[in-house]
Amino acid sequence: MTSSRRLSTVILPIRRWNDGGRSLWVRAEELGFHAAYTYDHLSWRTFRDGPWFGAVPTLTAAAAATERLRLGTLVTSPNFRHPVTLAKDLITLDDVSDGRITLGIGAGGNGFDATTLRGSDEEPWTPRERADHFDEFVPLLDRLLREPSVTQEGRFYAAHEARNIPGCVQRPRLPFAVAATGPRGLRLAARYGQAWVTTGDPKLYGTGTPEQSVAAVRGQISRLGAACEETGRDVSELDKILLTGFTPGRPLRSFDAFVDFAGTHFDLGFTEIVVHWPVPDSDFAMETELFERIATEALAQLG
Repeated sequence: MTSSRRLSTVILPIRRWNDGGRSLWVRAEELGFHAAYTYDHLSWRTFRDGPWFGAVPTLTAAAAATERLRLGTLVTSPNFRHPVTLAKDLITLDDVSDGRITLGIGAGGNGFDATTLRGSDEEPWTPRERADHFDEFVPLLDRLLREPSVTQEGRFYAAHEARNIPGCVQRPRLPFAVAATGPRGLRLAARYGQAWVTTGDPKLYGTGTPEQSVAAVRGQISRLGAACEETGRDVSELDKILLTGFTPGRPLRSFDAFVDFAGTHFDLGFTEIVVHWPVPDSDFAMETELFERIATEALAQLG
């Protein structure tokens, strides 16, 4: 992964493939996006009672429908994934796409994914428990994607002669984009990530200001740099990805507003900004003409 200014998109897996789903991924490539991601959830927020398809099959179909577009999850979590089975899916997906996959990965939240596989009397993992699982999940997945056979016994996850031959097309493995803002997650990003992902500070979304958000993100980048320094790594080696839609203000209300927003955040050190593909009658509603103008013209405005 290289450090430059890029625009990417997130396509929610809410359309049947042969009823508009395929065309979105094809159009994303035509518009020149660097990457198109999808969310890896069992269900999500206000979309819970409507169509929601699986991330890995969707990305596999997208890989067959496109040629150049990078593809990935934004993000996968341990909430309902196991490193052994996920590694097998990822190696296959990387093969089908001929090395165009990025794994966005995070500790997960306390939404529907946190409860679907648990009994009615089981509480979702606490933030600390999610961090504990993530601490073990990422290093094991790293091994599984690099090594032909892995045996490991951990506190939460085990692998016994888990074989992943021939491995990833991308060597030594496909890139990880680690979503993190806390100290433990940032250390994982510093050690295992080829990229780092943030949505900003969620505490500011409802009542904060754009200026407060910029300051908060600047602080996150500073802490990422400190985590990299601890591991003996140069923070400039990591791409820095901002997923929009969760910060104060309305950066997608106009073309000029987005250019200002993107310029500010690229100047902070971000290398990739991700916008949601428009979804009518949702938080991601947006005029198609504006969305496509941002995709095709915004970077040129930034010089």
